[in-house]
Amino acid sequence: MGNTFTGGEHAIYLTNGNTAVFVDVMMLALSATVTTEWGYRFAGRIAQSDQGAFGLGTVGFDLGDLDWGQSDEEGAANKQLVLNTLALAASRHRWDELDYFPPLIEEVLRRFRVMVDDLDTANTAVPGPDSSYFPGPEDVVARSCLRHRILAPLVVNPDCVFCGDEH
Repeated sequence: MGNTFTGGEHAIYLTNGNTAVFVDVMMLALSATVTTEWGYRFAGRIAQSDQGAFGLGTVGFDLGDLDWGQSDEEGAANKQLVLNTLALAASRHRWDELDYFPPLIEEVLRRFRVMVDDLDTANTAVPGPDSSYFPGPEDVVARSCLRHRILAPLVVNPDCVFCGDEH
């Protein structure tokens, strides 16, 4: 069992273990790159991929289903935030704080970067107002876990992805 992440013509299948590692390294990087409302929403979407909180094999998503912005400029800026975050994660940002070494995730980050880079954000679906697929501004908070120094952006789950692993 695992999760599939898609975008445009690309699909990445991750085992549950690799999904957990992907979420960990992305949340470490997002915590250093997010400064905008959209960034917190994207961090919330990655946090929704925390299988400890939301279930094994149920957390994959399609980048085309995210609200990338109301204009081409917003879409480009939001896409650049994701690309910058992926680059920071690939640079092993704060990996020394993990209690494991995730060597296989480097290839996943590379493939995810290609998927985002190839995505045409101008031609993606905009979720409806009642969609919980991509968190709305009311669903996220600019909150960090003091213990782990990472974002805990979801209103519905006050734990960061590392605190949730400890339960």
